[in-house]
Amino acid sequence: MNSQNFNGLEALTRLRQDIHRHPELAFEERRTAGIVAAYLHSLGIEVHTEVGRTGVVGVIPGKTNRSQRSIGLRADMDALAMPDHKPVPHRSTCEGVMHGCGHDGHTAMLLGAAAELARTRAFDGTVVLIFQPAEEGAGGAKAMLDDGLLERFPVESFWGLHNWPGVPLGQAVIHATACMAAVDYFDIDVLGKGCHGGMPQEGIDAVLAAAHIVTALQSIPARNVHPLDSAVVGVAKIHGGQAYHVGPEVVTLSGSVRAHKESVRALVEHRLHEVAENAAAALGAKVRIRYQRNYPATVNDPALADIASEVAASVLGAEKVVRDRLPSMAAEDFSFFSRERPGCYVWMGNDDADHIMSLHHPKYDFNDRLIGHGMAYWTRLVSRVLPVAPHL
Repeated sequence: MNSQNFNGLEALTRLRQDIHRHPELAFEERRTAGIVAAYLHSLGIEVHTEVGRTGVVGVIPGKTNRSQRSIGLRADMDALAMPDHKPVPHRSTCEGVMHGCGHDGHTAMLLGAAAELARTRAFDGTVVLIFQPAEEGAGGAKAMLDDGLLERFPVESFWGLHNWPGVPLGQAVIHATACMAAVDYFDIDVLGKGCHGGMPQEGIDAVLAAAHIVTALQSIPARNVHPLDSAVVGVAKIHGGQAYHVGPEVVTLSGSVRAHKESVRALVEHRLHEVAENAAAALGAKVRIRYQRNYPATVNDPALADIASEVAASVLGAEKVVRDRLPSMAAEDFSFFSRERPGCYVWMGNDDADHIMSLHHPKYDFNDRLIGHGMAYWTRLVSRVLPVAPHL
């Protein structure tokens, strides 16, 4: 089956572009969820809505169920709070909201695969289609799990994919283990003593202490983390003060911590507290720290990664499957699924001459030529993982 010869590719492209024109933020994907549910219903697929608030689940039984096995295929549906600056007809019609990460395309690919799987049912067992809300920072995967996803649909493994700028269209990147980082958020209130700008000796300079903390935090990945491990500590926001000539009482630093290993993640969290407290104390200030653990690292199961590589090679060609690319320090809440069951998360190339922008860029667009690749990958994966049992 050629990945560009599926029936309905033009219709799926139109569907993808319609979703792109009408993006919805985390847990607001009601229109998108409605489109997904209606499409699955039209194929005769069993549909469950409002799983994890706005998630949709479809259940497709195979021709046989001798193995009684079940697998979960996941696509995310939400958009980002950002402008859309692309000069294209399907540009977002919602001011300040855009599908800047390609979740519209992920949804279209899995819907296309659903049509093929429902038509042939050429597998043994059950396929659970998971259309997940709120991947972008809100933990929609965890919301679905907390809503009883595994109790209601007890899959043995989870499978996900993401379009990937920086990888050419027609290639796939599949990591044997870690592929995406864990991410945590922190806010550090640096507590000083306000004073007149012309009388600094009467205050405790929270701005100066905050600046020292920003610099000192970089010693954690540079000097506390093993050189062959990965960690990022980044301050993204600084806020304090309201006047040119008054030293503020409080300056707040906000940022994120990223790591692939849980041991490194724990080390960085511990050292962040120590470094911030001591850097502030050296200048007479104190700190108040709020630390929020967010997404775990996304770590592939090696055996599943081998299967995914075999399937991707059958779709794209063996020379188009990359196994040795470095993992990303970006995060992905598919990790909540792969923490509960073995999982595999694949990057599929998005780049061609017309698609060169990175994820979360205001001119990014999902490459519609990727839809056929994703559909073929999903359908062949099901055949490989849930093969029809031979007649006895």
